[in-house]
Amino acid sequence: MTLPAAVLQCSRYLARLLESRPELAREVATGRPWPLRAEALRAWLAAAPLDEETLKPALRQLKKRAFAHIAAQDLGGGASLAEVMEAMSALADVAIDTALPVLAAAQQARYGAPRNSQGAEQQLIVVGMGKLGGRELNVSSDIDLIFVYPEDGETDGARSISNFEYFTRLGRSLINAIAESTGDGQVFRVDMRLRPDGESGPLVCSFEMLENYFVTQGREWERYAWIKARPLTGDRHDELEAIRRPFVFRKYLDFGAIDAMRGLHAQIRREVAKKDMANNVKLGPGGIREIEFIAQVFQLIRGGRDRSLQIKPTLQVLHLLVERGQLAADVVGELAVAYDFLRRLEHRLQYLDDAQTHSLPEGAADQALLARAMGFSSYAALLVELDDHRQNVSRHFEAVFTDPNASHHEFDGIWSGADGHADSLAQLGFRDVASACQRLSGVRAGSRYQQLSDVAKGRFDTLVPRVIEAAAATADPDATLARCLDLLEAVSRRAAYLALLLQYPQALAKLAHIAGSSSWAANYLLRHPILLDELLDARGLEAAPDWPAFRHELDARLDEAEPDVERQMDLMREAHHAQVFRLLAQDLAGLLPLERLSDHLSELADIIVDLTIKYAWRKLTPRHREVPRFAVVSYGKLGGKELGYASDLDMIFLFDDDHADATQIYSKLARRIITWLDTRTSAGQLFETDLRLRPNGDSGLVVTSLESFRRYQLEAAWVWEHQALTRARFSAGDVAIGQAFHEIRIEILRQRRDLAELKREVQAMRQKMYDAFAGKSELFDLKHDAGGLIDVEFIVQALVLGHACDHAELAANRGNIALLRSAAEKGLIPSPLAESVRDAYREYRRMQHALRLNNAASRVDPALVADKVAAVRALWSYVFG
Repeated sequence: MTLPAAVLQCSRYLARLLESRPELAREVATGRPWPLRAEALRAWLAAAPLDEETLKPALRQLKKRAFAHIAAQDLGGGASLAEVMEAMSALADVAIDTALPVLAAAQQARYGAPRNSQGAEQQLIVVGMGKLGGRELNVSSDIDLIFVYPEDGETDGARSISNFEYFTRLGRSLINAIAESTGDGQVFRVDMRLRPDGESGPLVCSFEMLENYFVTQGREWERYAWIKARPLTGDRHDELEAIRRPFVFRKYLDFGAIDAMRGLHAQIRREVAKKDMANNVKLGPGGIREIEFIAQVFQLIRGGRDRSLQIKPTLQVLHLLVERGQLAADVVGELAVAYDFLRRLEHRLQYLDDAQTHSLPEGAADQALLARAMGFSSYAALLVELDDHRQNVSRHFEAVFTDPNASHHEFDGIWSGADGHADSLAQLGFRDVASACQRLSGVRAGSRYQQLSDVAKGRFDTLVPRVIEAAAATADPDATLARCLDLLEAVSRRAAYLALLLQYPQALAKLAHIAGSSSWAANYLLRHPILLDELLDARGLEAAPDWPAFRHELDARLDEAEPDVERQMDLMREAHHAQVFRLLAQDLAGLLPLERLSDHLSELADIIVDLTIKYAWRKLTPRHREVPRFAVVSYGKLGGKELGYASDLDMIFLFDDDHADATQIYSKLARRIITWLDTRTSAGQLFETDLRLRPNGDSGLVVTSLESFRRYQLEAAWVWEHQALTRARFSAGDVAIGQAFHEIRIEILRQRRDLAELKREVQAMRQKMYDAFAGKSELFDLKHDAGGLIDVEFIVQALVLGHACDHAELAANRGNIALLRSAAEKGLIPSPLAESVRDAYREYRRMQHALRLNNAASRVDPALVADKVAAVRALWSYVFG
């Protein structure tokens, strides 16, 4: 059995190798083993014992044997790109992992074992970088390595030397064993230039040296290089990762990485142009490096906040970016196809003579061989396909990296003061020109701006004229500019946020629209600037929430963060704020009716509370069961599913557990839940909670058993507490307790009552509230004044408590609008009047919501609502007499 001649023609090196090694030719022709894995490579090496003398020839014979199998399978069409890259990476791993113990044993015989100050033995960690780190090694690649060891100290032998010297010697020996060219060739060329301080730096460094270097001297391109770092030997990898991760991946969204990688790419392109490397499939335009840059810039930007993006293989990163909504599926489809084509082309260039080349051949004979190896009838046909892929890559690369602010902006003069502010701003539609000029001058003269770094100040200067332009395009340019400048000042020390708005003009336009539409929204962004990232995905901002998927994803992220409570609390806040902001954007765009918005906000709150129970319970020690018999019942706005953006949560806590210490255990759980929800962390706050509606109010226990709750409602509760119960529902926790609460609620609401006494009690409570909150202004208070929202709510509550005994559907928690219709259908109130009050309630809520979006009090000109007030008062009179 022999290899086809077509395979041998495509690799002169393989043909020579197999001609000199007939036994290897016969082995390769069998096609086994394939895929070539580390186990098979180690088995080949195990055939003979290894020492310093036999190591080099053994490794070089291993390389030839492995290369022959890989080349034959690949050129014969029997191997995928992934299998080839994995086989080459496994070969490097095995060579290093085999050589190091042999060399270390010989060195320890001379100097003893390296130990730290406590006597613990230290090991050399060989870190694979670049394509080796990502398990993407090409078939004639060098390997990029960095040598690290945990701690300084000395060896314990008779000829003691420092750990630094020991590992330096060991590192040199390893390089020699792998890279020296002997009569058998070499295993891999070794490149150590990625180590701290490059060629001028020490060959090895301790953890402490590495960390200090990252903190004091680490450069942006080194962050890029360390993305793919993979420890190949030694131990204490978790400690090394704790040093690497914060250097590579920032805690915040790092849009400044775009500038850094743009600069690095420009440097590479200058080098390519200088050396006339346009035909280089790795570094030339539309080449492999540009695909890698696209993947890695998103990793640098987002990897600190999304750990799933900290993976190393390029194609896996690209596909994950589709899942995360950062790149379109068709874009990644084209990049993935191009990557496969370019890497296979790279390999076939290298198969010819086992040379580390990435450039297309100039000779016609080699061009023909290359075309045949790639499956094309001619070199011209190959170039057509190649050019198509390179154009696609270049187009997508430019879409990510092009600087949209490369040219001067027409409003630069307004910001710099070179033009007359007043005339220019007036022409743009600003009404209060003097205030706008004063605000711009104040920002420029302010301490925040003056103290910015040169980089941040440059971005700020570039951004402000574009903010002016974006503000001028909104309905209220003056308010929009003032709010956007407030935000820019607040985030100015985080240059990455400025970079985001500069890199994505559509995000700046969306920001201007949102800030101009709502001062509350502008303040929300001011408190949570990380939400600026949400502006990048217009589809995500407009998509309807998928609450089951949201819950599943957040649950998974919280579980991954165990047992870090602070991280979990921040994750929960960030996820909640992002969802609120998406709903807010849809609200301001007119895509969400108020009732639907409230439903979404209420469901979001339920999910957050339910997950809080789960993770707060996990932290409780001791706990007597895996799942708590505990539930949260919501009242008020959350209970009635009328939650607003800034509503607090009215809640009570119930349990049904016969454990002797149940009250103490669940009280502790309840306090933890309140802490999780109420505490303001660096990521902000979730909710303010209010527990005053629990049995006995502020003087009652923080948790109540199910039976005690029922007994209290039947025997001790005030009428106003039963009024509150009309808007109560199970929100989170144990579903069985939720169902039991529902049954108790129905039992209480359907009690037969003295109607006259009920009306007196309800009216007395309404008068107390009126005296405390109403009549404070000449304007009409939508909530508190007579004929307003509270009157409607009290009417509905009186109807429920008075008539649910005869009409069971009135006990359902269906909302005030639906209950008014039910009451009319039962003949309890006149239908036309009920419909007028339903309309009034909707309009009051809509007006209240609009006012709150601009941080205004819920008061309006009485003339605007006179007909609605009259309808509500008429129904009040009808119900209460």
